[in-house]
Amino acid sequence: MRNHFETVGASMDASRTLPEHPLDPCTAEELASAAAILRGSGRLSDKGAFSCGFLHEPPKDVVLGFQPGNPFDREVRLIGHDPAEKKSFDAIVSVTHEKLVELTWVEDGQAPVSFGDYFRLLDLIAESEDWAAALKKRGIEDLSLVHVEPWVSGVRHPTQDADARTLRALAFVHEHPHDNYYARPVEGLIAFADLDKGTVVIEDYGVVPVPTEPAEYAADRVEKLRDDLKPLEITQPDGPSFEVDGHLIRWQKWQLRIAVTPVEGLVVYDVRYDDDGHDRPVLYRASLSDMVVPYGDGSKMHFWKNAFDAGEAMMGTLTNSLTLGCDCLGEIHYFDNTLLTPDGDTLLIENAVCLHEEDYGILWKHTNVFNPEVTPEVRRSRRLVVSTVNTVGNYEYGFYWYFYTDGTIQMEIKLTGVGAVSVVGESQGTDSAPMVAPGIASPIHQHLFCFRLDFNVDGAENSVCEMDVEPLPAGPGNPHGSGFRSVARVLGTEQEAKRELAPERGRNWRVINPNVTNRFGNPVGYKLVPQASAPLLTGPDSLHTKRARFACHNLWVTPYARDELYADAGPFTNLHSGAAGLPIYTQQNRNTENTDIVVWHTFGVTHVPRPEDWPVMPVEYTGFTLMPVGFFDRNPALDVAPSGHCGD
Repeated sequence: MRNHFETVGASMDASRTLPEHPLDPCTAEELASAAAILRGSGRLSDKGAFSCGFLHEPPKDVVLGFQPGNPFDREVRLIGHDPAEKKSFDAIVSVTHEKLVELTWVEDGQAPVSFGDYFRLLDLIAESEDWAAALKKRGIEDLSLVHVEPWVSGVRHPTQDADARTLRALAFVHEHPHDNYYARPVEGLIAFADLDKGTVVIEDYGVVPVPTEPAEYAADRVEKLRDDLKPLEITQPDGPSFEVDGHLIRWQKWQLRIAVTPVEGLVVYDVRYDDDGHDRPVLYRASLSDMVVPYGDGSKMHFWKNAFDAGEAMMGTLTNSLTLGCDCLGEIHYFDNTLLTPDGDTLLIENAVCLHEEDYGILWKHTNVFNPEVTPEVRRSRRLVVSTVNTVGNYEYGFYWYFYTDGTIQMEIKLTGVGAVSVVGESQGTDSAPMVAPGIASPIHQHLFCFRLDFNVDGAENSVCEMDVEPLPAGPGNPHGSGFRSVARVLGTEQEAKRELAPERGRNWRVINPNVTNRFGNPVGYKLVPQASAPLLTGPDSLHTKRARFACHNLWVTPYARDELYADAGPFTNLHSGAAGLPIYTQQNRNTENTDIVVWHTFGVTHVPRPEDWPVMPVEYTGFTLMPVGFFDRNPALDVAPSGHCGD
């Protein structure tokens, strides 16, 4: 696992805000109370520790039927691990009724890696004489200069117990406390720690000299900074156009709720659009369900890497505390996020979610070239931005939900940070690990994200149609052979709905409500417009594929089930066999037509590292778009007023 616990920027949460809505995230009091109730039940040993705690969301009908001011019950889901049992636990606690509702000991997989696991790893590594001896062989004797990087293992070392709580560790060397230690990897050295037993196994593949060329990116360490960029200020003298009430956001005709959960990170709920006074739902819930980062380099230092940065590393707990003018620009509203600590206390990440507006160029325009007396009409596009930035070890992921004035919704992921590297000496790298700096190669890898989209297009009963464009056969209706058409196919079962991208066919997937029609008599809908991306490229029999089968298809569709939140094993993906999530859900081959459905979309980037990515990678983008198709009877952005500069 790659983690960044030391820079979370957390402080004790003294908030006493009471939840006003069933989907409001857990308060510090609720998390601490739930942890105390579970400890007080006597079901955990004194060594039991929490990985995370979060709202056990009520059933959908309870949420959609909620009226402000009505009482509602609150339940907290607690995930953790108990070394005395050598097992992880999954518990539901009612903080309303102050009782433990259920506790399950997990048989396959373990709780995600927590702050406590990381510090335990550091202690075990520091005590390991074999680790110190391996470093000494490389001329490294001052252990205070060694950065220990934790990695989820995927599998256990052959010498470890079958139920070991395992973490791997890699090493990098500092020259001074604030340098880029990733430029100095210790090649050929991996440690396996059993956190329950307190043992460490060292694998040493031979001494390779540590590189010496610095690779600094901090402003005070870059030799010369540009000085010819003039200030660019974003101002809204009358304030922003959005309104915030707790975790409810209203902007233009949009309304939505947000939260940050430990595994998924940023979640948006109950997305609605006000269509001339008609409250029209679009999405009930949308979030990252999990992701996988498989590495394509077969070397001993990288072949095993297939990190699940949500399920194993808890993406949501690694949310940055954002800074005005750096991470977000403009008139900003921030949301904080409260975490449960391993000992049952709480931490507050301030400014975890950024909310602001952005100008986005032209929304629509037309110039009447045949009558110059007619004034050209142009409207500016504006979007609402809800975002987080999450640091998972050497990588940063920015998650950006965009809501546009024309009814479009977009998810954009911005990938940056520092690439994983190996020392190759005089070699020129390989096809699987190209050179990025003298003596340093970086392995090819993928970042594949699976988003869970619980649609609610004008109501719960929805269907998914696959839309392809195909050429028309020559004939009476196509005498010149130039015609082509859009063809729809309803995906009626879970097995039918396992689908792949087809850019050559202009493929997209349309979510429709067959029970609600527009003025043309066609079902209202939204289409999922994918970006071209490679599928999972690991071999079919590899551990990577076995554990990430959700990434074998770009689209899955399942009927809604309250407990089917994750594409794989969710918070128990760590050391899981792979027999969980979408492959298991869809074995039932349930009906997916005209019912309450969930769409799962997998996409991402295949990163072939380049010198320009070193020592820190410029942002690479991926994502998808949800566009209204027949949801409105005409352009919903006709009523956007021209900006003050148009017509001057």
